[in-house]
Amino acid sequence: MTGASTGADEPRDTTGVTRKTVLRAVALTLPAPLLLGGAARALATGGSPAGPALTPTPMCDDGDDPTPAQMEGPYFKPNSPRRTSLIEAGTVGTRLTVSGYVFGLGCQAIPNVLLDFWQADANGGYDNAGYRFRGHQFTDASGAYRLTTIVPGLYPGRTRHIHVKVQAPGRPVLTTQLYFPGEPRNSTDSLFDPALLMTVRAVDGGREATFDFVLNVAQNPSPSPSPTATPTGTPPPSGTWATGTTYRAGDRVTFGGAGYRCLQAHTAQAGWEPPNTPALWARD
Repeated sequence: MTGASTGADEPRDTTGVTRKTVLRAVALTLPAPLLLGGAARALATGGSPAGPALTPTPMCDDGDDPTPAQMEGPYFKPNSPRRTSLIEAGTVGTRLTVSGYVFGLGCQAIPNVLLDFWQADANGGYDNAGYRFRGHQFTDASGAYRLTTIVPGLYPGRTRHIHVKVQAPGRPVLTTQLYFPGEPRNSTDSLFDPALLMTVRAVDGGREATFDFVLNVAQNPSPSPSPTATPTGTPPPSGTWATGTTYRAGDRVTFGGAGYRCLQAHTAQAGWEPPNTPALWARD
């Protein structure tokens, strides 16, 4: 999976459930940590990547492919400022937040990944003299990122898009572009790739979008995801489902008068009751 979209955020997965889906659900139950404070790596400064290469490990194949690369285009500039918001005083345009996670091939989120974004302004123009609508940031300890910007304008020959370079520590740079669903020019833009569509929804004051990157980084996946979040919520009113129980795929429980079948191995916690976690449980 390379994009995140309601009902289609995993277009290559026909089952609707992947190991990464569960890991993302675990991350969403944790408090949002602060961004890491490490120094900017080579991509942001225009130099060459540094650091030891990761030792190759077996691929965890849950139907996900690495996010496809796309051309850089003529408007990239190194040395962008480190910031999570591209909004400045007097910025014109529809407000947009883009958020998501960066995963490796083992379906595990990667912290301290560098993401360097650049885009057109509301009128379709790029700032080639300065750094308006340009900035880089790092994923936090849970592998998450969040960008505050505007919906980019259109310019001749292209559909609406956002450019990004993504680099895990000591790894090659992925250069790609993110696209908006429902754009008329998607069908005529020769570079458009539906695998790079974001999920976009209207909210008060603008739009929200999500997209998860998958990098070609080998990882050693753990045998099963086990949540570590502090239990929250209330215990089930009735049934055999119980917090603290380690469930395996195929196990069956009852909850609230209904039966459920376990889809992914996990350790139950309050707040993960079967009706609330369709990635973990399906109705029998």
